[in-house]
Amino acid sequence: MRNEQEVTRAIEQYSDMVRRLCMVHLKNHADTEDIFQNVFLRYVLSSVSFENEEHEKAWFIRVTVNACKDFLKNFFRSHTVSLEEIMEQPALLLPDNREVLEAVLSLPVKYREVVYLHFYEEYTAPQIGRILGKNVNTVYTLLARAKQMLREKLGGDGYE
Repeated sequence: MRNEQEVTRAIEQYSDMVRRLCMVHLKNHADTEDIFQNVFLRYVLSSVSFENEEHEKAWFIRVTVNACKDFLKNFFRSHTVSLEEIMEQPALLLPDNREVLEAVLSLPVKYREVVYLHFYEEYTAPQIGRILGKNVNTVYTLLARAKQMLREKLGGDGYE
């Protein structure tokens, strides 16, 4: 376990770098702060002796990147449900909703993604563009085409 002076020096020296690395990976301030605390707690509790400043800096980078990867891996694995799993729960869906969900699932992936994010998760087109790394106008086009395909599959203008 490290003493207070070592910890204070490390925080002053590496805090900006650790926060930037976290933001690059997590793109979320709250999650960044969680990982930031975990990295420095790990430093406090570690007994690793560093050969030099570069070795210490490399340790912080590696621990931060690994903590971010672990966080993302665990978060998405434990907090998401695939559309296929939803389909396996027919009792939870009304017949009309099931028909719509089946139609959405039958769309090609690029359309299914934008429809799901827009109508089920209630993201706006600009937000979907950022999430999927697509131009906002592309998202609008995909949504319009997907709506048209759904109209054809579901028979009419009753579904919007």
